[in-house]
Amino acid sequence: NSDETPKPPKAMQSMICALVFLVAVDAATLGDTRPIAVARPHLASPRADALVAAASDSVTTVRGGGLPTIDFALMAYFAFWYLGNYFYNIANKMALKAAGGSAGYPMTIGVLQLGVGVLYALYMWLAPDARSPPKVTKDDLVKMLPVGFCACGAHCFSVFALSAGAVSFGQIVKAAEPAFAAVISTLLYGKEISTAKWLALIPVIGGVVLASVKELDFAWAALIAACVANLFAAFKANENKKLMDADGIKDRIGSVGNQFALTTIVSFLFGLPLLVLKEGHKW
Repeated sequence: NSDETPKPPKAMQSMICALVFLVAVDAATLGDTRPIAVARPHLASPRADALVAAASDSVTTVRGGGLPTIDFALMAYFAFWYLGNYFYNIANKMALKAAGGSAGYPMTIGVLQLGVGVLYALYMWLAPDARSPPKVTKDDLVKMLPVGFCACGAHCFSVFALSAGAVSFGQIVKAAEPAFAAVISTLLYGKEISTAKWLALIPVIGGVVLASVKELDFAWAALIAACVANLFAAFKANENKKLMDADGIKDRIGSVGNQFALTTIVSFLFGLPLLVLKEGHKW
């Protein structure tokens, strides 16, 4: 049933699993607190021996040096991100169902969501002591156009995928986004990806394939829309990297929040004419 929505316990289980994974990684990274012995080679010069002795005495441990620490703030950010993403998908699916599903107004809903982001960005710039506005130039805005267009495509096609199939199926296909990013980065942007990273994609791709085969509500429209969203997301990541490598643009943008706000505004402006073309006749 394409109207199926995941139950809250499953979402909470995913969030808990993510937190456990983070704790495990953190413990594995910080758990080894043993000092590393420094071998002192025999040197003929007494002065060189003295320099080596002074250097080795100043180094107590290379890693650790105390009890393992856990970044609870970072874990909280991940937890709220998972929780917020869950409720976003549920609310999104409910809105799409109320508007007629895939035959209704998915483009309108997607663009209006970007519009809410625009209002929030403007509020943060206008409110006192909130966020300093960016000082970008006209050329900077032109360079942001590819990023904004790809962001618009990634967001709107994700909404299309939700409108055409179950939430679970759309999220399964979206989980393959790292594989799309790796292929696009290698073939079209000339980036080198290590063998370890390619091997790390095998369980991701295998899990997506396995979950898709077992998915009871397989929908080709949802599959295609989610894959196109992944392609747009991969292009967006690479174009964003090119943008931020431009001289001085980081300083003119000012912050990551400003960068995301500008991308959302450009995406919204791209989405408006597409909205009119696709669904304007339904109003």
